[in-house]
Formats: sequence, structure tokens, C-alpha cells
Amino acid sequence: MGTGRRQRAVSATAEFFAPEGEADGHAIVEVVDKKRRALWQSLVVIVVLLISVRAFVVDPVSVYGNSMSPGFRQGDVLVVDRLTYRFRGPRPGEVVVTKNPTTGELIVKRVVAIGGQNAGIEDGRLVIDGVIFNESYINNAGMAGYLFGPNPVPRGEVLLLGDNRDESVDSREFGTVPVDSITGRVLTHLWPLGGHD
Repeated sequence: MGTGRRQRAVSATAEFFAPEGEADGHAIVEVVDKKRRALWQSLVVIVVLLISVRAFVVDPVSVYGNSMSPGFRQGDVLVVDRLTYRFRGPRPGEVVVTKNPTTGELIVKRVVAIGGQNAGIEDGRLVIDGVIFNESYINNAGMAGYLFGPNPVPRGEVLLLGDNRDESVDSREFGTVPVDSITGRVLTHLWPLGGHD
């Protein structure tokens, strides 16, 4: 028998008498490695998506103080939509997050008037372009007899007020705010779930 035939016979014999499962073991290791790679790739994609969503779409923001009570209170966590105002401007009645122009701190306030409107408060009631608005969501305690404005809101800016009118530091103190400075609009409560009654 030639040398080549003898080597082939020895190889076949070795494979025949190899411990059971040794060949399968290599396949199992390869499958596990592939699953691990796929898992890590999925995790990386999820992390990138979460970072992108937080940076460009939604963001959690905490409420400090009670200037927006009763609807928004100290310690509430809100979901803020950062995307909508890339396509349209804020609308009256929307609750937004922006920076206090004086302190630079993030604040939560309500848009009550937009550029081109005249806004004021007469006897504690909001007046826009001569029309009195009934705001069922505000705390108007202590506002009887209070007067502010009316003042024109410049184009590209908004007038912001807190819902707890007597306790709020807002556009009555720091003036109107540029639309470009608004971080986003409040969508809902993250905590407490469902908000406040």
C-alpha cells in the first residue's frame, strides 16, 4: 500500500474513532459566537437609536417649582417633543420648555400669544387682541384687579405665562421669548402617569 493511501486510511480511521461530539463542538462554538456578535450589534443599534431619539425627537424634563400648577407640579417628569417645532411654530395654549433669558435655567411655561398678536391681562383675565380668554387650566388665585399690557408680541417670538399666575416668573418679567430658543413642547407626563386631575 502506498504512502498516500496509508495516510488517507489513517485520517479516515482517526475521524471514525474521534470522540463523539468533537466535530459538533466546533459548530456549536461558531453558532454561539455568531449569536453573541448579533446581540452586540443589536445593542449598539439600540443605544444609537436611543441617543438619536433623545437628541432629536423626545426628551424627559423635570419640573422645578409650582409656577405651572395645578397641571404641572414640583418633581413632575414630562416628555418633551423636540421635533415638531422644526416644522411649525408654537401655538397658543401649548406648554413648552425653554430657558429663562435671565438665569439660563430650563423652565416650563404656556404659550399664550404668538408674534403679531397683542396680549395683556385685565382684572386677572388673559386678553388677546381684545378678546378675553377663559383658561380653565390655570390657578388664578390672587389675580383679581391685576393689569398687564396689552403689549404687541414681535414676529418670531412668543409670550409665555405660568398657569399659577400669581406665583410665576414669566414673560411679564423677562419679556417675550424667541421661538428659536424653545427646546420643545410638552407632550405628556412621564411621572406621575396620567398627570394630575
